Amino acid sequence: MVEVVRKCLFGPECQNIQEIKVDRPLSVGMPGGVDYGEFGGSLPAIASLNASYSTTVSLPSSHYLVVPPGEKKVISDVRRTFCLFVTFDLLFISLLWIIELNIQNSIWQSLELEVIKYSFRSSFFDIFLLAWFRFLCLQLGYAALRLRHWWVIAITTLVTSSFLVAKVILSNLLSQNAFGYVLPITSFVVAWLETWFLDFKVLSIEAGDERAYLAAVNAASERAPMIYPRAVSEGQFYSPPESLAGSEEDLDEEGLGRKAVSPQEKALVRQGKEAMAVVEQILAQEENWKFEKNNDMGDSVYTLEIPFHGKTFILKAFMQCPAELVYQEVILQPEKMAQWNRTVSGCQILQRVDDNTLVSYDIASGAAGGVVSARDFVNVRRVERKRDCYVSAGMATDHDAKPPHSRYVRGENGPGGFVVLKSSSNPSVCTFIWVLNTDLKGRLPRYLIHQSLAATMFEFMAHLRQRIRDLRSTR
Repeated sequence: MVEVVRKCLFGPECQNIQEIKVDRPLSVGMPGGVDYGEFGGSLPAIASLNASYSTTVSLPSSHYLVVPPGEKKVISDVRRTFCLFVTFDLLFISLLWIIELNIQNSIWQSLELEVIKYSFRSSFFDIFLLAWFRFLCLQLGYAALRLRHWWVIAITTLVTSSFLVAKVILSNLLSQNAFGYVLPITSFVVAWLETWFLDFKVLSIEAGDERAYLAAVNAASERAPMIYPRAVSEGQFYSPPESLAGSEEDLDEEGLGRKAVSPQEKALVRQGKEAMAVVEQILAQEENWKFEKNNDMGDSVYTLEIPFHGKTFILKAFMQCPAELVYQEVILQPEKMAQWNRTVSGCQILQRVDDNTLVSYDIASGAAGGVVSARDFVNVRRVERKRDCYVSAGMATDHDAKPPHSRYVRGENGPGGFVVLKSSSNPSVCTFIWVLNTDLKGRLPRYLIHQSLAATMFEFMAHLRQRIRDLRSTR
């Protein structure tokens, strides 16, 4: 049966879209005669960023009303609650100590025994002083100085834990009365609750509020509503022009190719375009990328703070192979990525929305030695050919075919994607860029997630280079 497909001519001399007829499905050939099988005549699935990881808040539509920010609070509500909890720690330990002083003798006799005639092995006075130490350090650091780092709480918790362990081992408090158990255990538990509260609540919530506030300030100003709208300096990064794939309206008029029909499909197309716009803005801001680390292969990981989405990781690598080879392996063949990429357990295409947009389901392997368990993701992906580079961009979405499953933690990806940039002087080399923004969900420390992301990106590149070597050896 003869079917009509749309063919995008990628040669520099061809800027049009032609209609051709074929008697069989198209195959895309690779250098060396590698055949990638049937693609159905449309731009196939992109390799999902869910093989990876990001902190994110969902991308607001450009049609949303931007509310000008009000006056920023000197101290946040969650930090105020933390300071109240620190005060409760001091008062509660003080109350328990006062009760203990009244058990056997009068309070004045007990004070003389425990304070004036202090003995490490028999006195509870040092546990009371330990509570004062935590109170003063934490209130000074997080109320007076309003620090945004965990080093103060780390010191207080370390000192408290070490002292209480030594106290329980060397003293004879456990043989005196019930408070020999209650006071050390209570002090130990409360100190670790303060650590948990600061790390998982105060610092993370304040970071999100700060991003939202800065984004609101930027959106309310008279500047253009794009993220860091600056031109790219020559020689830094090639900012892709308009895609040759055409627009939704072009497809509707010509009646060619697969196109979005239902309101749900059109919403998915809009999501893909929003993700593509954010990725292009990130690429246009290479001068603002903050270097994090590199490896022996010369691959570098950078970060960039993006309004509404938080910390975005960017991997930049130089590949000694044609851009088309990386494009085929990473962007056109997501279903096969699990065969060579150990950071991915599986990938499935749930829906092809139009010639440039699809929905994928991905399972990311565990990381950080098993500390980060496997995650699954549902992403909408958009693929575009932009003259000298291939770009795929996507973000998290919902799909009825893959609701959350108890076997995996459902993660959410912010705008991100893959870019394969051709070399203008040497067609046998290319530059590969991976933009990653993800929220792994779960109760994971933020620093652990960030360390895991950089390591996962380097591991992905090692697998990709090995895949390229394997393909070339089969020629």
